This record gives sequence, structure tokens and C-alpha cells, in this order.
Amino acid sequence: MFEKLDALGYLGVLLVVVGVAVVAWKAPVVAAGIAAVLVGVALAARSAIQSLMGVFGL
Repeated sequence: MFEKLDALGYLGVLLVVVGVAVVAWKAPVVAAGIAAVLVGVALAARSAIQSLMGVFGL
């Protein structure tokens, strides 16, 4: 997965991890909820992108 990211992608992943870590430092339960939401959004986006690519025959 990481071989397909460019520098901006790495920066985005880093910001997400740092953001969840900052929240976890103060409120671990809230951080777990945020992490679960982020994983859910990522899975939904991945599924939508794969479906769209299938429509275009890629």
C-alpha cells in the first residue's frame, strides 16, 4: 500500500497518526472512537474507489 503513496500521501498518514496520538494522550476512549471512524471511512472509500474503477474497466 505504501509504495503507491507520494510525499503528500505520507504527510497525510503522518498527520492522522499524530492527531490520534495527541487525542489519545488526553482521552484514550475518544481516540479509540476517532480511530474506528477513520478506519471505517478508509474502508468505505476503498470500496467506492474499487467499484468506480470496475465500472470504467480498470
